[in-house]
Amino acid sequence: MSAIVCSAPHCGKETISQLKCPICLKDGISNVFCNQDCFRSSWSIHKSIHKSDDGSTDYNPFPNFNYTGDLRPHYPLSPRRSVPKHIKLPDYAKNGKPISEIKQDRLGKIPVLTAKEIEKVKKTCKMAREILDITASHIKPGITTDEIDEILHKECIKRNAYPSPLNYYNFPKSLCTSINEVICHGIPDKRKLQDGDIINLDVTIYYLGFHADLNETYYVGDKAKCNPELVNLVETTRECLDLAIKAVKPGLAFRELGNIIEKHANENNCSVVRTYCGHGCGVLFHCQPNIPHYSKNKAIGIAKPGQVFTIEPMLNIGTYKDLSWPDKWTAVTQDGKFSAQFEQMLLVTEEGVEILTARNENSPGGPIPRISENGN
Repeated sequence: MSAIVCSAPHCGKETISQLKCPICLKDGISNVFCNQDCFRSSWSIHKSIHKSDDGSTDYNPFPNFNYTGDLRPHYPLSPRRSVPKHIKLPDYAKNGKPISEIKQDRLGKIPVLTAKEIEKVKKTCKMAREILDITASHIKPGITTDEIDEILHKECIKRNAYPSPLNYYNFPKSLCTSINEVICHGIPDKRKLQDGDIINLDVTIYYLGFHADLNETYYVGDKAKCNPELVNLVETTRECLDLAIKAVKPGLAFRELGNIIEKHANENNCSVVRTYCGHGCGVLFHCQPNIPHYSKNKAIGIAKPGQVFTIEPMLNIGTYKDLSWPDKWTAVTQDGKFSAQFEQMLLVTEEGVEILTARNENSPGGPIPRISENGN
């Protein structure tokens, strides 16, 4: 049974209040707030689930924004999905503030896990891969990203896991869905996938007291697989991650990973996003070390056995520069050209590296051969 909690994303306290949003009630939706303060202070976020003023059930909430590509948000968002009371929550789940993460970041220390902690992380990572694969198997033209979010959320709850993105700094959904020119942090909405799209599913779960983080970019339909420029982008990004992983071993300077990634990206006419990076992951969603993906970076730290972190390069067809939509989450390319990303969670071992979120023979997606401009 789910607890009745305040619908304000910065509150999250259990409540017996009867104060409900009147607009939601007209649409048959019951969203409860502790008091008027919670209702008013959360209005700018909460209103995203309402229909437009003209009653439209599919509208662009930022019509005056200068979009860089063809993609547009499709609101209203569905209401925040509930989490049963018995599921263990990360510290930000109720109020959106990852206090433990903020405190740890000030220390700047790179965690080294014990053998018992590593076993728990491995179980969580195996589950995260399973959930991503099940969710990705539903990718096809016509499905909405909100429907994909619902599938993932149900798979998490079924396994007593919490979907880590949900309410992390008030993020409204359970995973990130980044389509075409979206680099990362796309919010699932009513937009239907189209033949010729590419989509990244970024999945993180919280289970046994640990987070597991991974993502992949997938081709939607056959049209995308016949586009030489898109295939080059996606496969180059996949290869950049693979090359970086091969270099991981005790003694590696984290700053070297960016040199490996950018070299391969440049050789294949792609640029590397600089704003976002890989990161430590485990007890905390994000922690040290930071793993920039571009060359000549100033990353601090040396790989040691027991460290767990992600590498997650984001490559673009055009400029590496990004900007954000007014939702304050969706990061897109400044020139509107497509972007791709792949992410794995890694454990540094005595001998080298173990991919904790590795694909298996049944994982959907996977590499395809490059095609020349004339289609051969």
